[in-house]
Amino acid sequence: MRPITERDIRRSFVNCSKGEAQRLGIPRDLGEQPWDDLDFLGWRDPGAPERGYLVAERDDGSLVGIALRAAPATMRAFTSRSMCSLCLTTLTSGSVALMTARRTGEAGRQGNTVGQYLCADLACSLYTRGKKQTAGGDFDETLTVAEKVARTRGNLAAFIGKVTT
Repeated sequence: MRPITERDIRRSFVNCSKGEAQRLGIPRDLGEQPWDDLDFLGWRDPGAPERGYLVAERDDGSLVGIALRAAPATMRAFTSRSMCSLCLTTLTSGSVALMTARRTGEAGRQGNTVGQYLCADLACSLYTRGKKQTAGGDFDETLTVAEKVARTRGNLAAFIGKVTT
């Protein structure tokens, strides 16, 4: 992913109002992000922990931002392993959360959402590349890192497509 600015981020959101996009908390460490290793910029809002955001670059170079809301954790989430639907990383201790995104357009105005289980820290790109390790150890896969990246990007594109159509 190419480096992006706060202005780029705020302008990219498609499933919230311009006012909401202006008020959301932007990561303070934007300049320190490992841009070459990111398929999307994802973060949780420290001021509102149930909120998360992701900004991805489309094939045409445009950005698309999605506002997310995490479902409350359950006791089961703390005692079992769960898999992220983007990067297919299996994590323990509630490190995978059900995140919902309001759909765009009329469907979103009617309250329709799309839900996916995602890494709670939204660090899918780093797990995919082995830059961040899981606490319980990873399962062995025969895919190369490039194949894992392609799979994660395909899953991300499918999720964005569900939100925006």
